[in-house]
Formats: sequence, C-alpha cells, structure tokens
Amino acid sequence: MAGRFLISKRSNGEFQFVLKAGNGEPILSSEGYKAKPSCINGIEAVRTNSQNDARYERKTSSSERPYFVLKAANGEIVGTSELYSSNGALEKGVASVRLNAPTAAVDDPTA
Repeated sequence: MAGRFLISKRSNGEFQFVLKAGNGEPILSSEGYKAKPSCINGIEAVRTNSQNDARYERKTSSSERPYFVLKAANGEIVGTSELYSSNGALEKGVASVRLNAPTAAVDDPTA
C-alpha cells in the first residue's frame, strides 16, 4: 500500500494534514492552516522539500526522544515527525518521508 496525505479539520476550524506511510502509520504532521488551499500548499511543500536532506532538522524533545522537522527553502517548518525511540528509528522515519511524500495520494474527507 502506498503512502497518503490525509487532510482533516480541527475543532477550531483549521485544516491540517498527516503523511501516512503505506502501513498507515503517521510519519509527518503539519501545523494548522486557516484555509484549505494553504494546507494543500503545505502538502506540495512537503513533496518538494522531502528529497533534500538539508531540509530535515533532527531534534531532541524535552523528554530526550529524537524527532525531526521538515523545512521549506525559506526555513519555515512544513511538517513535524512523531517522537522516536532512537536515532535509528528517526532515520527510518526520514527515509519513509522521502519514499512516500513525492507520490502519496491526497485523501480529503473534508471536501
């Protein structure tokens, strides 16, 4: 099964997307967007930037768990990963974004 972007609407009316791997596990989540076109632009930014390793910033949470953010060329964060148990798992997450983002279908039940 191929990866997919799932668009949802938050309780505050904002739109967000989650990139899910082929196994259905979430690998990257967006911020909230006030308008759906902005959310769709965010998906395109993930597609564009996912192939450039320099756009991934590896971080450590306050609970000492690794995660990453994907940034656009302008430095804006376009997606944040889940928290991982190890740096090896984090690198598998980066690889999964690279593999899935360019061709992932967009599932939009808010339409």
